[in-house]
Amino acid sequence: MLAPPDIVAAAIVNGLMTGAVYALVAVGLTLVYGVLHIINFAHGAILGAAMFAAYVAYRAGVDPYLAMGPLAAAFFALGYGVQRLIIGPASHGEDRNVLLVTLGLSIVIENLLLAVFSSDTRTIDVPYGFSTLDLGFVLLALPKMVAFGVSCVVGAALWALLTATDTGKAIRAVAKERMGATLVGIDPPRVFAVTFGISAACLAVAACLLLPIYYVNPRVGEAYVLVAFTIVVLGGMGSIPGAMIGGLLIGVVESLSGLFFGDSLGQLGIYLIFILVLLLRPTGLFGAAA
Repeated sequence: MLAPPDIVAAAIVNGLMTGAVYALVAVGLTLVYGVLHIINFAHGAILGAAMFAAYVAYRAGVDPYLAMGPLAAAFFALGYGVQRLIIGPASHGEDRNVLLVTLGLSIVIENLLLAVFSSDTRTIDVPYGFSTLDLGFVLLALPKMVAFGVSCVVGAALWALLTATDTGKAIRAVAKERMGATLVGIDPPRVFAVTFGISAACLAVAACLLLPIYYVNPRVGEAYVLVAFTIVVLGGMGSIPGAMIGGLLIGVVESLSGLFFGDSLGQLGIYLIFILVLLLRPTGLFGAAA
């Protein structure tokens, strides 16, 4: 039996709210792929670390939204340092080595979180956690609305950075032609480090948006990074607009799947889309042919 139109509309709106955060997580993943042409297997672990950092800040009396700026700066520095001091030197110029190093980092980060915080699941209680806004046909959770707005602003700011700044032009040049960028005076190792830093900063922002409405444990990032991989493939590997639009689309698909098939099968539609995209359009919605 078909659901009433107002219920479907409410599911779509809520899906857009969730999809914006998915997009923010996916943007960092697709940015690293676009520049280094490798998959960062530590992406989910870094998200988990960022969520624990936001949790620690909350326990120290700092609201997750207020901690967003400082944590974004801290994780930018962390991502920059990890690429510059660990991933770059350990890779020896081989992409396959980068994959192994990021996989090792993922294991190290998750086990450090387990050692420090144990495997317990934690949540926070903020005054606005259950606040809602009535639009007439749907009740929207205030934290989800904030997450949607901030994710869109960050996505627009990142797009402006890549298109209108010297740093963004250097990133795009290295992504397009590494050797040519070197010949005109661009330092690719520095660009790689900046890219990792931006990716980690996006994850820190996403962590602060997720914490008021989600739980945190040492392996929390795994669920989000699987969805992020699907979004990257759907939008096109390396495409920032593709990641943003793909994230919104995946959020809607997940919400509608949960409505029609039940919450336990809510992610069924996501992986069906993943398979269809691989079969019918491997380059994704906005990806270019190799």
